[in-house]
Amino acid sequence: MDSIIFDLDGTIWDSIDTVLLAWNSIVEENKQVEKKLTRRDFEGTMGLQMDDISSKLFPNLDLNTRTQIIKQCFEIEGKYIEEHGGALFENVEDVLHNLSKKYKLFIVSNCQQGYIEGFFRYHKLENYFLDYENPSRTGLTKGDNIKLIIERNNLSKPVYVGDTESDLKASRHAGIPFVYAKYGFGNVSEYDQVIEKFDDLLDLF
Repeated sequence: MDSIIFDLDGTIWDSIDTVLLAWNSIVEENKQVEKKLTRRDFEGTMGLQMDDISSKLFPNLDLNTRTQIIKQCFEIEGKYIEEHGGALFENVEDVLHNLSKKYKLFIVSNCQQGYIEGFFRYHKLENYFLDYENPSRTGLTKGDNIKLIIERNNLSKPVYVGDTESDLKASRHAGIPFVYAKYGFGNVSEYDQVIEKFDDLLDLF
């Protein structure tokens, strides 16, 4: 193994409370939406891309309306992330510091542009990661973005760490081992390795 590619939400941190602030500031301005979004609403969207998130959160709205609202939410989300950050899982920085001495570290997440950048700026963790990618920048699926990171950085034996079934599928699509972050937001049908907490990575690798 020469590298570790991470999912972000549910794997490195929990940003749901901050994202709720951002999205509900948009929801309150749209009379078509009957109620504020809740943490439970968001937990069911982890790992999904924009179209799937919009249909899940706003199922009663027509496609054009929910697409417009979701775009507004994503546009403001990065600003809130940069200003408020999120809740890092326990010992994240210490673990990243130690892992980065042995492995190349990367992030591939199904987020919008500005989200990973906001994470870096608020928590000052950018020095641990050599590269990152997301679908809003490339137009690719998570699996293809993992492949892109592998190709762009000439990786030979990477693994992917994530917490949802879509993370598993992306890993399989990219043809690399999947490490399941069991403490995260989702459940998976299979995995190659499992961690109960973030610092279990130090024992695993």
